[in-house]
Amino acid sequence: MRNMSDDHTHVQEFFGARAADWDSRFPDDGPSYASAVADLGLREGDRVLDAGCGTGRTLTPLRAAVGATGVAVGVDLTPAMLQAAVRAGRDRDGRLLLADVAALPLRSESLDAVFAAGLIAHLPRPTENLRELARVVRPGGTLALFHPIGRAALAARQGRTITPDDLRAEPNLRPLLAGSGWRMTSYADEDSRFLALAVREG
Repeated sequence: MRNMSDDHTHVQEFFGARAADWDSRFPDDGPSYASAVADLGLREGDRVLDAGCGTGRTLTPLRAAVGATGVAVGVDLTPAMLQAAVRAGRDRDGRLLLADVAALPLRSESLDAVFAAGLIAHLPRPTENLRELARVVRPGGTLALFHPIGRAALAARQGRTITPDDLRAEPNLRPLLAGSGWRMTSYADEDSRFLALAVREG
């Protein structure tokens, strides 16, 4: 059994080393993020979490979607990523919290939606971790699991092949979400993006 602190250290080291130039490495992803946020169906006044927010690049479209009366919160485990978010001025679009998505410092059912870009591959205990995301969302609230390129394109970029046990494959992801308090409502795995949407069960 893996030690939770080992998981944390690995994630922090991986992303900490990449935080400074993260946005400049992927400068063309902005429209893809904005399109995924639009598909989340947020309304003015909604409360939304960006889980594993990194440099906070999604906070700007999330803020635009929920408006001045809404709440946008970005949570990340890596201090260097949050520091990069502040340098980019994204703390103006949402509140940034240094926290683990496995133990969110948020009240149960306090949110309308969760946006998670590239998060699922880094969850040490996917069922438990997705259940924690479900805890903070009201029944009927929504979840977006997003990546700005699809599974095949990402594997090619990383020089690897997709294996049948990939958590983001639809036959794996649908039951994983169902066992964590979510019902998948749509699934898209295209070269240009990966986006799975789910609704919080009552």
